Amino acid sequence: MFRGVSALSLDDKGRLVVPTRYRHALRARGDGHVVVTVCDSERCLWLYGLPEWENAERLLTGLSSTHAASQRLKRLIVGHATDCEMDGAGRILLPAPLREFAGLEKRVVLIGQGNKFEIWNEDHWNERRSAWLEEGILTEPLPPELANLSL
Repeated sequence: MFRGVSALSLDDKGRLVVPTRYRHALRARGDGHVVVTVCDSERCLWLYGLPEWENAERLLTGLSSTHAASQRLKRLIVGHATDCEMDGAGRILLPAPLREFAGLEKRVVLIGQGNKFEIWNEDHWNERRSAWLEEGILTEPLPPELANLSL
């Protein structure tokens, strides 16, 4: 499981150095093969280990091709999905079109989300996090499966 927030820097080639504590798990889950794609609701990227991506992709491609919202979701997430490989130094080259989508420059934030990571432009992350904290995290009712959530 991936959790935690890490402030990182992209190098001049657009490579992200995966924090040491996550490298073993990514190598164990698909031999360092990862998939990076766009998020459907924010200007950030999602980074999946290969097995987790294959599960997500199976669910997405199983959605209706005649339902407009399902088709848009597939076009966005599966259409932008890019296979990447972690090198021996723990770096992943983030493709230029995906970096542009998320506005990634030098400073980025890697956020564990359990089965995947989010990659954010650091300034954008700080703005969004502040806004969420100001307006309150739960501005909408919880989905039914979280109705009994107790933290």
